[in-house]
Amino acid sequence: MKKITKIVLASGNAGKVREINKLFASSGIEVVPQSDFDVPEVPETGTTFVENAIIKARHAAECTGLPAIADDSGIEVDALDARPGVYSARYAGQGASDEDNNNKMLDDLKGVAEADRTARYQCLIVFMRSHTDPVPLITQGSWEGRILEAPQGDGGFGYDPIFFVPTHGCSGGELALEEKNRISHRAQALNAMLDEFKRHHYI
Repeated sequence: MKKITKIVLASGNAGKVREINKLFASSGIEVVPQSDFDVPEVPETGTTFVENAIIKARHAAECTGLPAIADDSGIEVDALDARPGVYSARYAGQGASDEDNNNKMLDDLKGVAEADRTARYQCLIVFMRSHTDPVPLITQGSWEGRILEAPQGDGGFGYDPIFFVPTHGCSGGELALEEKNRISHRAQALNAMLDEFKRHHYI
């Protein structure tokens, strides 16, 4: 089986590229953002995380001719019937900021007791050897917590300031980046993907 040395990430997010390259450091794989190839964003029309990740990975692989990796992630809140899910980034509307989304969630959960504010971050990662790969590798990570009643900390991004991490007694916005990258949903899914690469002798 041909070893993999370079993968295009279906994202232009510099933080995400750094995070993945750090995790993949010992694998011999270089991860480059699709923005290096002027790959346009593709509409995320899936109704599940895995569908959206496949759409993004296939598009990046087709545009660059390289193997591609994509993630789709979001947060599920039990009291909101697992919403916002795939709509996490645009919960408060198209083009919403992290603060807009956090404020909407806090509003929607007004009066909900602490015990009922359970939530989890989900991350689905898809790897495709080419845009015609019939068997993409798919891994998943989940990060359990609950939604606070007010933001705490200014680190992280997304819902981190209102996402309480019971194992650490603080919000995701108060966690040191190193620690977050060790325990987060994305870290879990990426480590599982590395295990898949080893199993398939890609590295």
